[in-house]
Amino acid sequence: MKHFLFLLLVLLSAKLWAQQKSFPLDDNGKYIYYKVVDSQVISKDSLMLRAKAFISKHAKFIVTENVSDSSIAAKGRTVIDKTVLVASHPSGELKYNFNFETRPGKYRFWFNNFEFIPYQRDRYGNYVATTNIGTPLERSPSKLAAAEWKAILASAYLKTEKIAADFQKYLATDRKPKAKKKEEQISTKKW
Repeated sequence: MKHFLFLLLVLLSAKLWAQQKSFPLDDNGKYIYYKVVDSQVISKDSLMLRAKAFISKHAKFIVTENVSDSSIAAKGRTVIDKTVLVASHPSGELKYNFNFETRPGKYRFWFNNFEFIPYQRDRYGNYVATTNIGTPLERSPSKLAAAEWKAILASAYLKTEKIAADFQKYLATDRKPKAKKKEEQISTKKW
């Protein structure tokens, strides 16, 4: 009886461990990562300035498209890595739309319109995009590519979650410019 209970416990924990987080679907049937954050201590203007600073700091990966007094719309991209044992190489690029809106006391942001562009190795050994047209993450793959597509979805979710956590952390912390130390001038006349 003890062995049966132990085996049952191990199987249930393995079943729970195998479940992984994935993107929920929005009203249009597209994947979305949506977050509403309560921030009573930070003003609306300060949140907008910090969000603009975050986007300008990451200008290599996020490009602003539309800015108003309370919202920002941008397009971004990130590289999805594929790890085999110890070695890792880029398997593709994930493109997304980023939206940010703020109101007094709270803000929200979301990532949507995810597209995956696969990479392949060129004749020089560099990983480059195979095409400029992205494949929506919602599209169900063929049976042969289902396992690889599942790994891409899991990696895309983790990357998006990391970007969202970095964004929230950036908005929560105050970015005061560091005071520059006045350089001491060396005088050869006074000694």
